[in-house]
Amino acid sequence: MPDNASSPLFQPTRVGAIELANRVAMAPLTRSRALKGDVPRPSATTYYAQRASAGLIITEATQISWTAKGYAFTPGLFTEEQVAAWRPVTEAVHARGGRIVTQLWHVGRISHPSLQPGNARPLAPSAVTPKGQAFTETGFQPHEEPRALELEEIRQVVADFAHAASMARQAGFDGVEIHGANGYLIDQFLRNGANKRTDLYGGSIENRTRFLFEVVEAVSQAIGGDRTGLRLSPVTPANDSNDSDPFPLFSHAVEGLNRFGLAYLHMIEGATGGPRDVAPGFDFQALRRAFRGPYMANNGYDFAMADAAIREGRADLVAFGRPFIANPDLVERMKAGAPLATPDRETLYGGDEHGYTDYPALAA
Repeated sequence: MPDNASSPLFQPTRVGAIELANRVAMAPLTRSRALKGDVPRPSATTYYAQRASAGLIITEATQISWTAKGYAFTPGLFTEEQVAAWRPVTEAVHARGGRIVTQLWHVGRISHPSLQPGNARPLAPSAVTPKGQAFTETGFQPHEEPRALELEEIRQVVADFAHAASMARQAGFDGVEIHGANGYLIDQFLRNGANKRTDLYGGSIENRTRFLFEVVEAVSQAIGGDRTGLRLSPVTPANDSNDSDPFPLFSHAVEGLNRFGLAYLHMIEGATGGPRDVAPGFDFQALRRAFRGPYMANNGYDFAMADAAIREGRADLVAFGRPFIANPDLVERMKAGAPLATPDRETLYGGDEHGYTDYPALAA
């Protein structure tokens, strides 16, 4: 087997206030195994500790409030009970020399009344029903028409992001990643396919980026910009997301982020979990150059692609998603050029420890 250990992918780096042992990030991976009260199950401690050799672990997407939920059995981080359940996770990762941030999430319209308090309609920028189905506790159900947020409610959601960030620090996380991607609430405000507002949060690019900037500012004020990351997915069609002209929109967004001194920008290059192709005229490297901070690349990378991206200056870190599910020692396997195990698709979402903490390390 080849020895890849000399790759710059495995050299230490720093993102904001966080020192990393290498440039490999574990991407957020929804596993739908949380317990009642949106509390992570105890085995989450083992799951994340097994993967602590990643330079940075980004947890599964985690709700900032009861109204932020869009999938059954996903965890939150806004109650004392949730903080107490997450604390052993961060302690276990730190005990193995790892660093871990939590991804803060509001799904917006990608939900269902059965997942909302009082069976209410999901919240969104506008009352535009998305295509697709919601994963509920009784199975998949079609999305229903959401309710457009009032201005006071928008301010409350911004405050909820900041509150969850503070709770994350209480739980021992090294920082947070704001989920601004994949057709969830922040992305819904950004893209004119979902945002039909006519007030100061809709219409122009300046207005549609307002909510993003308000959330980033509030979280940065709560825990520091140097402990705050952001994930964006400018061209993904995930969750019925689309925009008529994405490059000027995301150029404005990325340039506007520079004033916050963020720890990193996490970019999904192409369709989430799908093709890396982009339309003519869209340039991810232009966005990378516009951002004055560490750039984390994501989407379909293997070792060779990641190594080249770091060597050629096209990324500062590279995030790997599904390979981490079946390869808890992914970093060690890539260093050694060892083969990768394949995840069992039947156990990706829901269930117990089977397909969660029982994938063996290469040494085993």
